[in-house]
Amino acid sequence: MDIKKVLKEATKEIELSSNQLNLQNIKVAYLGKKGRITELLKSLKNLSLDEKKSVGAELNQLRSEVDNLIKSKFNEIKVEEINSMLKNESIDISFPPPNSISPKVHPISKTFDEVISIFGSMGYSVAEGPDIETDYFNFSALNIPENHPAREMQDTFYIEDKDKDGKPFVLRTHTSPVQIRTLLKEKPPVKIIAPGRTYRCDSDSTHSPMFHQVEGLFINKNANMGNLKGTLIEFCKQFFNVQDLKVRFRPSYFPFTEPSAEMDIAYEIANNKIKLGQGDLWLEILGCGMVNPIVLENCNVDTKNFQGFAFGMGLDRITMLKYGLTDIRSFFSGNLNWIANNGFSIGDF
Repeated sequence: MDIKKVLKEATKEIELSSNQLNLQNIKVAYLGKKGRITELLKSLKNLSLDEKKSVGAELNQLRSEVDNLIKSKFNEIKVEEINSMLKNESIDISFPPPNSISPKVHPISKTFDEVISIFGSMGYSVAEGPDIETDYFNFSALNIPENHPAREMQDTFYIEDKDKDGKPFVLRTHTSPVQIRTLLKEKPPVKIIAPGRTYRCDSDSTHSPMFHQVEGLFINKNANMGNLKGTLIEFCKQFFNVQDLKVRFRPSYFPFTEPSAEMDIAYEIANNKIKLGQGDLWLEILGCGMVNPIVLENCNVDTKNFQGFAFGMGLDRITMLKYGLTDIRSFFSGNLNWIANNGFSIGDF
């Protein structure tokens, strides 16, 4: 058997191959069950033991070389075909896209705009801060020292990197750090809201690992609980579009406010839908209170001359209440059908 001749012929045929189908036929002709090289391997049974060892090694080497040549040629042909397609095929990008999907504004985006507009009409400005916070801004400055039970109220995402105090950075669990950063930069009076993303390790139909909050802060010489209640009641009336709104404030606890309260709005179930503002059932929608003097002192605010109130609410929660949505996870699913059904036209934004 002339092994070198077989290799030479196979090499020539592979080199002359111009497409994948032709190359596949060559592979079958040489390496298939009845291929030339396969038949040569079968003929080893007719040789002596010594011949089997030497010829068998040469045939295995031949099979390996032909197989590598075919694989290399396959890659070469594939690249040529792709380049040919790129060269000869084109898309007319000047052609207008189909109008089968109308653009919609996400409910959360609409809520952001409404919240900023309502509080803006009351004289609040918008403040922002980083999503990745230090332990100090997220906890300590807000009167939540290490091992304080209040830290257990929030399931925190910690980051491996350490801050200058050697403590891990965190994904902020609320937008309250923005209040601290603002008070350290600006002198009272201060009147801000801080809308933005927040993060907690929790996930179900009413909780998401990433969600949205808006917190408010008002510091001057005579702010009081009456001002706080009036501000929040007016906001809820405008946001939920219910003028005869039934609300209540319940005593609560937050380490950064004293006294603290939670605000509930009344509701009832009518035709399997929640009707806000009336009825004998209650929904908690936000927390609030007078800013703890310890927090003000941490921000170098003179507590003998200034006081204030703060509040915070989940934007996703009030969006769900307003529009009758039941699963917070749907906000972040990216489902275009969901957006089409629950989003808002550009003109309504």
